[in-house]
Amino acid sequence: MSDRDLPSPPADPDPDPDADPGAADSGLQAFRPAERQVPQDWGRLAVHLAAHGMVLAREPAPRQFAGGFANLNYLLTVDGKPVVLRRPPPGPLPPGGNDMAREYRVLSVLTDAFPPAPRCLFHGTDTTVLGAEFLLTEFRPGLVIGAELPAGIARRPGVGARLSDVLVDTLADLHAVDPAAVGLGGFGRPEGFLERTVEGWARRAELAMDDGAPPPVAAALAGWLRGRRVRPQTPTLLHNDFKLDNLVLDPASLAPVAVLDWDMATRGDPLVDLGTLLSYWTEPGDPPAMHDLAQMPTGGGGFPGRAAVVEAYARRTGRDVSDILFYRVLTAFK
Repeated sequence: MSDRDLPSPPADPDPDPDADPGAADSGLQAFRPAERQVPQDWGRLAVHLAAHGMVLAREPAPRQFAGGFANLNYLLTVDGKPVVLRRPPPGPLPPGGNDMAREYRVLSVLTDAFPPAPRCLFHGTDTTVLGAEFLLTEFRPGLVIGAELPAGIARRPGVGARLSDVLVDTLADLHAVDPAAVGLGGFGRPEGFLERTVEGWARRAELAMDDGAPPPVAAALAGWLRGRRVRPQTPTLLHNDFKLDNLVLDPASLAPVAVLDWDMATRGDPLVDLGTLLSYWTEPGDPPAMHDLAQMPTGGGGFPGRAAVVEAYARRTGRDVSDILFYRVLTAFK
């Protein structure tokens, strides 16, 4: 098993429900109040960037974005242009997650073939600067939709169907990229990817318990997955946490402006990405536990159901989705 192929559970070190409520209500990218930002040593960063021929402006002051469950993201001005600084949270990091080197490898080459991938401008590997590796990427302003549709968006006719199409089409476009053509032919370890994912999450279920024995439901799910091995699809690039709030959208057309959070990207079975999207996709009749996830507003607003999403992806890609139940169970297990 390689932990680098496995997504890590999100953990928000400093959730901020009070951040910039006006922007949050509109869906536009929101910022934390200055007093609630996780501080960074901007002076040290300025010196470091200057050594690499870049100028960090101190006015306007860097601002921390309110969104995100784990990595910290800030809007800076570098060489007179807005850029995003992205870094892991403070403290020990789980294996395989918050991987700035992995994200840099993908975003340094992917943009031309997949325009929603923001271009990476700089990878800071000196951990003495900010206490961790960090990235500077393009800033792409727009609309970010979380658990609820912003009021103005919710009033648009057919918005649920439109957002569903955007999600499916964007995912299909990513999976259509030839990894070798963009220099990622050796990225990840697609051979045995599904098996490692099953065993890796089964092991994590054991490690999460004090006595090392997984809860009965986890053991039952792991056994079900082990007994229903499927023939994997041809490997593609995987985002590995593809969902609505990892997209930045054009406020007018709802077209994708950017796909964010690539630190868990790899190469493997594309239906894992589809299963991940479905694992966040609630329907009105789902049990309360699904609605409590509160990740996407698909339980209302005219969004199609999960079966329609699977059918749309199959039409768009031509892929066989007859084993989608396996991927649904696998990603729910994660």
